[in-house]
Amino acid sequence: MKFNNREDIIQLTPLWTGERFPDGRPRVPDDILRRMQRVVTEEAWSVLWQHGYHFQFEGNWTQLHPEIVLVGRAVTGVFVPHRPDLHDYLMDYGHAVEGRIGAMNSWVIETLVEDDVIVIDLFGKVYEGTYSGANLSTAIATRTKRGQVIYGGIRDAQQIVEIPNFSTFCKGFDPTPIRNVTLVGMNVPCRVGAATCMPGDVVLGTMTGILFIPPHLAEEVVEHSERTHLREAFSHQRLREGIYNSSQMDTKWTDEIEADFAEWRKTHSMDDIDWSKKHGQSDEGGTLLG
Repeated sequence: MKFNNREDIIQLTPLWTGERFPDGRPRVPDDILRRMQRVVTEEAWSVLWQHGYHFQFEGNWTQLHPEIVLVGRAVTGVFVPHRPDLHDYLMDYGHAVEGRIGAMNSWVIETLVEDDVIVIDLFGKVYEGTYSGANLSTAIATRTKRGQVIYGGIRDAQQIVEIPNFSTFCKGFDPTPIRNVTLVGMNVPCRVGAATCMPGDVVLGTMTGILFIPPHLAEEVVEHSERTHLREAFSHQRLREGIYNSSQMDTKWTDEIEADFAEWRKTHSMDDIDWSKKHGQSDEGGTLLG
């Protein structure tokens, strides 16, 4: 077996036709990641839902720095409860055949690059399920400059919270070290609560929760979000100016309003929106995607 098989990743992500990393993961462009920072969870969720992706969200996390929006490309690791024969074989294989060193939880970290988000399935284990502490979290932060999603626990939370610009989503804190678990896959399909994450998915983590966005839908997500934000900004401006009333703005727009919006778009862009005052999002006339 291999812990990181390029051919398997390519076969499992056939809808992605763009650039890939050497390990086979889809490489969603940097510009899409930058624009994804402004996306609201529900905006992204609505796009995925329309395309039939109904199990991409997991909520109810313990968060460090909930004010940070976490965006990056997923690198997955899957653990199972300890079974001696399986554990011994995989440890020997990793060390002798693949040249890996140290404990299994460090193996995934050593593959990370900038803008990755490590996504670990520890089947919700917190006691003796603490994937990372201060040292490993520092290593993750140094490599990725992003954050970590641990469907399990962490330790050293008081130190991890001091790591600048580093977001952590986990299921709890515990002082115990990680024990009695075995890494069985790296960059494989990964279950995180009610959600499925694939290697190369775009991770969107907000105070609402974690959404795993298939790479082939990432551009559509940001475009839908930007369209929503611009329509909202136009609506608010026209309401302040007294040109339209609330009922006109809160229902399906007339052809006249749509034409006005199209003209307004010629002189307004996403950079014109005051993000410090941004709140919520419209449903674009009551439709799912508008």
